[in-house]
Amino acid sequence: MAQDTRRPVNLRLALSGAVAVGTLIAGLAFFSTLGLRHDIGHAVETVRFLFKFVVTLSLFASAVSLTEAMVRPDSNPGARRWWLLAAPLLLLAAVVLEMIVTPKDLWVAKLIGQNALHCLTIIPALSLIPGFFLFLAMRQGAPENPGHAGALAALVSVGIAATLYATNCFDDSPLFVVTWYPLATLVTVAIGYVAGRRFLRW
Repeated sequence: MAQDTRRPVNLRLALSGAVAVGTLIAGLAFFSTLGLRHDIGHAVETVRFLFKFVVTLSLFASAVSLTEAMVRPDSNPGARRWWLLAAPLLLLAAVVLEMIVTPKDLWVAKLIGQNALHCLTIIPALSLIPGFFLFLAMRQGAPENPGHAGALAALVSVGIAATLYATNCFDDSPLFVVTWYPLATLVTVAIGYVAGRRFLRW
């Protein structure tokens, strides 16, 4: 320890910078390839479209609030870890409401939607960009559980990627969102967990 002359890293600044840079580059990649849906002007006037961002941004906010504690061995996120339930609980409430106001014969069609494959590929692919920068920042810390730290980085990245993708996706029904967005999230979190065990060890 006496021979370690490296200047201490401002971990909070490193994590914030990683999120900012990752979001910027992911946004540039998204808008240069996919961009907004063509009826965005009409979509923003609908509750279902706007609610997608309530879910994705809730996921992002709850996950990013835990990143610093996750990579400091002496930190305990405490009750903040329960904030991760906000997005799924909001989504489940929306699904119940959707099933009440939508005829049963339309449930399956709304659940399948038209962009399931896009959702399952674009969200994980976009997540790689902020995830890469978050991993670089997290390596400056000392996570007690590297796998969990990697999974959390993936959740933050999904929050960013899903928010971007939601501006392009034409499927706004909560029945679609509750099916395909979580599947894309699980794929990304599994990758993040495995990568965290490999690259965030100290």
